[in-house]
Amino acid sequence: MRHRVKGRKLKRTSEHRLATLRNLASSLLKHKKIRTTVAKAKELRTFIEPLITKAKTDSVAARRYVATHIHNRNLVKELFSDIISKIGDRPGGYTRIVRLGQRKGDAAELALIELVDYSGIVKPKAPKKSKEEEKPKTDETKAEATEQKKEENKVKEKKPKAPKAKKSDDAKVKKAPAKAKTTTARKTSKEK
Repeated sequence: MRHRVKGRKLKRTSEHRLATLRNLASSLLKHKKIRTTVAKAKELRTFIEPLITKAKTDSVAARRYVATHIHNRNLVKELFSDIISKIGDRPGGYTRIVRLGQRKGDAAELALIELVDYSGIVKPKAPKKSKEEEKPKTDETKAEATEQKKEENKVKEKKPKAPKAKKSDDAKVKKAPAKAKTTTARKTSKEK
């Protein structure tokens, strides 16, 4: 029975598992949201939330502790300055896991894990163009575009082409084929 056995092994050795969690944590702090499997997302949550809690107390010891797990100085600085200023008021629950369905290749359950207070801020997508903006060009703009193309073609035509270098008579002379290697046959006892 697995009573009171904490954590998932994720089919990795302990060193590989720790490296995976550190990389996932760094990516989460950098991008504020990442897409991974549900099992990894749940393990990442138990890994990064204590780090964020530790970062609430801005001390040298706390910075060193966090730096042992996050091996990027810029991310550690960002955690202690920007991220903590946003989510420092929370008593916990700094991350959110949203299930996305199954991956097409191996049917693994995918999830999106994100920092809670950054959910609306992260890279908003550009708005789609309305149908009015996608209307075809008017006759005037079409005429201007064709004139520009004609001018570009004229400039290209004016450039002189470099003449191709002719092969000299020496290069035309064919070299004699290399001699084929002769193989020596083994002499049998009768030939000796």
